[in-house]
Amino acid sequence: LIGRKFDDYVVQSNTKHWPFEVIPNDSGKPAVQIEFKGEKQSFTPEEISALIIMKLKLQQSAESFLGGPVTDAVISVPAYFNEAQRQAIKDAGTITGLNSIRVVNE
Repeated sequence: LIGRKFDDYVVQSNTKHWPFEVIPNDSGKPAVQIEFKGEKQSFTPEEISALIIMKLKLQQSAESFLGGPVTDAVISVPAYFNEAQRQAIKDAGTITGLNSIRVVNE
């Protein structure tokens, strides 16, 4: 989903196999819709990725191991990611407060 538009063929062909609903957001990106405490919420893949990066950055290892804030990072992505998908990963890192983000292939 990340780095793709909602009307992308890959998105449309895969969503029917997933146990969650994918809807278009205001900018035409796919968003995962969930219900939490009786309220529907939607999150883009970039927002979900940012939550994962935040968890790793703050709670899991980096900042606790280093004993201080992490502001720069290198993030690996699958080699088949296109430029839009790589940019979406950078955007997710920026959401978490990372400044200098380098994206490398796995």
